[in-house]
Amino acid sequence: MKKINILFSLVLATTFFVSCNQDSNKDREAFFSKIRIERIQSDQSIEWKNFGPGMSGYCEEFWCHPTDANVMFMGPDMHVSYGTWDNGKSWQTIKDSDGLSLEMKRVLDIEFSLQNPDFGMALDWNGWVYETKDKGRSWTKTKELGKSYKEIGIDPNDPDSFKKGWYFEQEGTRHSELAVDPSNENIWYVGAGDFWNVKNNVRTRKNPNGVAFKYASYGYIYKSTDKGKTWKKITQGLPKNTDVGKIIVNPNNNKNVIMATNVGLLLSFDGGLSWENTSKGLPNNLPRDLTSFYNEKTKEFVLFLVEQTMYKPKGKSISTKGGVFKSTDGGKNWVSITGDLGVNFNKITDASHRNNYHKALSIFLGEKSKEKYPEFPKNTYSAFNKIVVNPTNKNEIYLVANQRHDRSFGPGDAWKTENAGKTWVICARSGEYWLNKKDESYWISKGNPIGANVEFSHVSRSYEEQNETRFGNRFLVINSKGEVFIQIGQQTQRSSDNGKTWQQIDDFETSKGSGKWIGRGDSNLPGRFMLHETGIKGRRLLCSGEHGLWQTTSLDGWKDKQAVAVEQIDGQVHDHSGMQGQHSTSTVAVHPNDPNTIFTLSWRQEHRGKLRKTTNGGKTWENIATIFEADNGPWQSVAPQNSLLIDPNNPKNMYFCATSHKISEIGGSKAQELTKGGYGFYRSFDCGLTWNLSNEGFHKEFSIRRIIMDPENSETFYAASNDDNGGLYISTNKGNNWSKIKIPSEIKAVNNVFIDRNTKDVFISTGRRNGTYNEGGVWRSKNNGKTWEQIFKAPYVWQAETSPVNPELIIISVPGQIVSRATEFMNPGIYLSKDDGKNWTKINKGLGNQDKMVDVKPDPYNENVIWSAAWGSGWNIAYLNGTKEGYLSSEN
Repeated sequence: MKKINILFSLVLATTFFVSCNQDSNKDREAFFSKIRIERIQSDQSIEWKNFGPGMSGYCEEFWCHPTDANVMFMGPDMHVSYGTWDNGKSWQTIKDSDGLSLEMKRVLDIEFSLQNPDFGMALDWNGWVYETKDKGRSWTKTKELGKSYKEIGIDPNDPDSFKKGWYFEQEGTRHSELAVDPSNENIWYVGAGDFWNVKNNVRTRKNPNGVAFKYASYGYIYKSTDKGKTWKKITQGLPKNTDVGKIIVNPNNNKNVIMATNVGLLLSFDGGLSWENTSKGLPNNLPRDLTSFYNEKTKEFVLFLVEQTMYKPKGKSISTKGGVFKSTDGGKNWVSITGDLGVNFNKITDASHRNNYHKALSIFLGEKSKEKYPEFPKNTYSAFNKIVVNPTNKNEIYLVANQRHDRSFGPGDAWKTENAGKTWVICARSGEYWLNKKDESYWISKGNPIGANVEFSHVSRSYEEQNETRFGNRFLVINSKGEVFIQIGQQTQRSSDNGKTWQQIDDFETSKGSGKWIGRGDSNLPGRFMLHETGIKGRRLLCSGEHGLWQTTSLDGWKDKQAVAVEQIDGQVHDHSGMQGQHSTSTVAVHPNDPNTIFTLSWRQEHRGKLRKTTNGGKTWENIATIFEADNGPWQSVAPQNSLLIDPNNPKNMYFCATSHKISEIGGSKAQELTKGGYGFYRSFDCGLTWNLSNEGFHKEFSIRRIIMDPENSETFYAASNDDNGGLYISTNKGNNWSKIKIPSEIKAVNNVFIDRNTKDVFISTGRRNGTYNEGGVWRSKNNGKTWEQIFKAPYVWQAETSPVNPELIIISVPGQIVSRATEFMNPGIYLSKDDGKNWTKINKGLGNQDKMVDVKPDPYNENVIWSAAWGSGWNIAYLNGTKEGYLSSEN
């Protein structure tokens, strides 16, 4: 009898091994029982490198270490968190790659001690507190503040949870602010609320204090005096609806604490134990942000605050009240430094900015601005929501507003003053308004620079020609050297010259103007399906959400030969000159006889529901069929589409499936009601011009997630049905009808089917997000489905594929389960076997979305290379067996 050898420590686990080819299941069951409850460490010799590209969605938050300018952190919106320790040259995940991926997937604040630069704390959207002792390279959860979803009585696994007042997959109530006493690293504060969620909490005349949500806690702060070991809840002087935005401790007197909230600027004179609203000089006393300057040598402490901008009808126009203020007495008294911040909107002739003015004003006032207040004001300004001051120069102050999400208006992306508020200029200028120098004479008369000065990466042409009202800046941060960081158009920008110019820090271009990009590791892009055999040497095709279709390309002499350079061939690269690219590419196929002819399908945004075709390798595209339509906004989804296939023997025949039960999409809501098209198996016999559904034989309420063509018979297909009553189907007549294949009875859903081209073995990946442990795993049949053996056990598996070069190499993607069952399997991620499934190794090191790896593949030419695509962090590559060669080495 073969014995299983598990070299495994319950305290410090390394790689784990399991043999499934044994006479007894006893040892195997004992092993899987153990890994259900233990968090296993990945094989540290295998590390995934994220090659991007960078931002696709929005970076919600950004932080700079207070004393080390090389250290920064970011919190993008796709459930990833990154850190850099080399001044932005490279970024790595700060999440525990071997955790459940529930922790730190949305970080709301990070702060560091001024006495010990290695020690810091972080706060995530669950109200969970973490600490680091190595300057943010690793984090440990220390406290769960607020209520859990169980106490609230909400199901966090419901995709429509936001409609019910809860965020999908959030586990605890949010707290919005974290602060440390600058003179004592033992003293920390946490403020309850969701103050910075400007997208869903727009201040208006009717609701100047904002609105409250079930997913957040309000009305208190926590204070710790023992470095986060224990926390005291404080409510004295705080109204029940208090939403905390910023807490600052006076470095000269830590009994004086200043707090910006939705109910006003609050002061404490007893170290945060009680609060009062006694500030004078603020016209609205509705602070949107608060910052401070401190000179350690002179002990000068100055507070700066930007008020909520309030608009009031004035005849046929409006008046504006708000601005920027400073305090030199710990927040008791404030004086205006608003200066000439205002704009004469009569001089803004650009139609888009005028329309946006009326749109923003209508939302704020709750009535139609253009009809009731048609006259533009001579002095108004935006609803600024962020402020920072240069720590080396108290007279240099910056402001930003979020035109898109905070319902404000422009022009301008960021403003600054260099003379303590006497005069202000727009220092960050992007989009066609500034590129074309519109209203030039007015801005010159104000002493404002003109012309665009913001750099983008692959989206440059598109964003330069867009209107800046669409961009939506989310953050404003300044580091210890005075470098400023903002985000415009889903890119992170830095200015190292006091706001004169701004450069993106998400990607490297192999050479200027090449259009070939190497990601720095901070991707926030929804990675989708990857096609590695494309008929052209070295070319892989990579589908993405929101940023179209990409291909790998030459490194152009880049020093790191294991890097991956990519270029966009459909998407924002075509968003100009009357063209519009496809933004969310579901799946891709290449014509078997012409590698420059490529077909794609899209599930949302531009060209959704269309079959798209290029005959010149992506230079130009056309839509040749409309397969799906829905009665919803063009930015929303139609049917998810998977497994686009072309018959290699008769390329007129094309196939794909439309999936009704979405399990790895960006949104997990129910299948979209369609006004054109349906769900199931699609086929075309005229090169994709016309399509028809062929679902005969499938069970009621089926959901086909993947299809595969038999490599030896192009008329035979297998279909994986991933609904709650799912299974595996076969058709031997191009899908005319389907027959159910008998599989083990414990399987309730089949998420993927794969056929090894060398051995002809069939693999199915099974399990449900809310299913039991026993129903999931990877099963293999060596006799065309007559019998099955389980080669990997887990409650939920999305995918299993073998290497075309070495069939003994198998790679598997194991996602996380629903929140309430997450701890039933503590090790979501990617698994690798090099010996035909006898032994398995967990390989999560470097992954930012290990619980949501939507595509995993061994390289088809190089057995030392594996690839993966992540739900919200782009694409990754890993090299095996210590190879130093790049992925192209086997093709050269």
